[in-house]
Amino acid sequence: MVKVLGIDHLAIRVSDFAASKAFYEKLFAFLEFEVLDAFEDSMGWTNGSTRFWIGQAEEGRRHRHRTGDVGFHHYAFALQSRAEVDELEAFVKSLGATIVDPAGEYYEDYYAVFFLDPDGLKLEGMKYGERTAHAKSGG
Repeated sequence: MVKVLGIDHLAIRVSDFAASKAFYEKLFAFLEFEVLDAFEDSMGWTNGSTRFWIGQAEEGRRHRHRTGDVGFHHYAFALQSRAEVDELEAFVKSLGATIVDPAGEYYEDYYAVFFLDPDGLKLEGMKYGERTAHAKSGG
């Protein structure tokens, strides 16, 4: 039987490599990812357990993503605390990124913020279970 150990990497295509590179360089520095490798039209980052790659889209395929299109819906970064979700929201606002759903409780004990990259790809910073863990620890 084959057992998946986790998600190794995500690779996305972008319409304007320079603009996306500038956005993701700032975002991933904030999220404490390091540059994995950089090429003329692609770049990757890692935090030691997952990797995220961007690459220039082919000619004729350079259009902004629309949520609801076939394909990618969103990518969620698991954060350590609700406070970090709030910090991420403030940071992406400072980048001028569009916040599509502000930091808040979206499901029971599921706190998240949703924002868009330069191509309209939806990203999320989230923390699940913090209140439950706090209650179980007697705090």
